[in-house]
Amino acid sequence: MTISTSTSQAALVSGFSIPDSKLANEIREFIRDTESTLLFNHSSRVYYFGALAGQRRGLKFDAELLYAGAMFHDIGLVPAYSSAADRFEVDGANAARDFLRRRGISEQDIAHVWTAIALHTTPGIPQYMHPVVALITAGVEMDVLGIDYASFTDADRNAIVQAYPRTTHFKEDILQAFYDGIKHKPETTFGNVKADVLADKDPNFHRGNFCSVIRNSSWRG
Repeated sequence: MTISTSTSQAALVSGFSIPDSKLANEIREFIRDTESTLLFNHSSRVYYFGALAGQRRGLKFDAELLYAGAMFHDIGLVPAYSSAADRFEVDGANAARDFLRRRGISEQDIAHVWTAIALHTTPGIPQYMHPVVALITAGVEMDVLGIDYASFTDADRNAIVQAYPRTTHFKEDILQAFYDGIKHKPETTFGNVKADVLADKDPNFHRGNFCSVIRNSSWRG
């Protein structure tokens, strides 16, 4: 494991760094100017943890696309990119799609990034899909949930956190960021993990119930 700093201030961790390309630089600058430091650093760590997970799993992936997915995955929490009725994951996927289309990225590559962002809070499915889809979720699960924590070396974890620090109370800070980004459209959390965030933060939140929806549908039997 080695660490270095380039002109773009991208750490080198176990052979991986942020791609030194026009697209990656534009993504970094856009997200840095759009998101809070909390989300920017979190998204940067997601890229590194996703890349290291891909190396460990023997997956071949496009680092630029992985970086795009990682950096845009939470932009749907930002008011300027939050729709009135779509899940925040879809808002983020749409923002990434529009950004990449304006830069001439192929529709196939855009579809991989879109899907990776849209599914990053849907456990049990991404790991069976395209590497970019699988690794965005792997990176998110590591940085937020600590899933597969022991599979990363202390040196790699420390290097990533040194380059893109976690706040002192990151666990509570990220939960608050989730809440702030979705509290205006609680109905979009039906059937997904963000309902737990609303239930934790809002004593008046009533989560949708799948069984109740079935029983109260217009069908007679």
